Amino acid sequence: MAHAMQSTANASLTDLWDRVFGTQAAPDEWLVIATGVVALAVVVPHGIWRVARNAITIAHEGGHGLIALLTGRRLDGIRLHSDTSGLTVSRGKPTGLGMILTAASGYTAPPLLGLGGAALLAAGHITAFLWIATALLIVMLVMIRNAYGALTMIITGGTFLLVSWLTSSQVQAAFAYAAVWFLLLGGVRPAFELQSKRRRGGVGDSDADQLSRLTHVPAGMWLFLFHAVSLCSLLGGGRWLLGL
Repeated sequence: MAHAMQSTANASLTDLWDRVFGTQAAPDEWLVIATGVVALAVVVPHGIWRVARNAITIAHEGGHGLIALLTGRRLDGIRLHSDTSGLTVSRGKPTGLGMILTAASGYTAPPLLGLGGAALLAAGHITAFLWIATALLIVMLVMIRNAYGALTMIITGGTFLLVSWLTSSQVQAAFAYAAVWFLLLGGVRPAFELQSKRRRGGVGDSDADQLSRLTHVPAGMWLFLFHAVSLCSLLGGGRWLLGL
């Protein structure tokens, strides 16, 4: 009996491993294009973007937090606000490479996450992408320090979890491709918004300004970097998603 139960458990674990880390068939081309059009329709109109931008803020602040930890800084917490702004607080040396990388990771995180997601989807790892995204959202939830941020993370993470666990492979593919398209397309707009705000004098202490003080490189150069990363990620990730 015990041997039979262990065999069943091993089989279940094997099935789970295959389900998560195995490959899935690529969706039809029309679905890939349709999800890209849907993502574009979410990113471009201002009214929809004001709500959807919360997801980009999650990736932005998550990028700050992840790089802070990887560079040896202490992450005190992350806040997400209803106006789609966010704040990541870390402690450590106020200058140096770790601080520079942490400051530079915000605007570059969404498009780079989209590029990584596109690589996974192009390799057929649709379910793995959904599970990895869910795991990252759960880890980030632990570091959230305000109620609105926690609610946003629970809704976002719960959506990924439900889709990855309960839906059909076709629904998973549609959701995964839409999410990656959104990261790629939505990762482009914030840099342009920041550039516009700086031109009008409406940004007091942006990431680009912090980087300028840390490196003595003009903030405009850091804005150029943000643009370059987001546009190159969109081009590269888009080619992978479309199978070009």
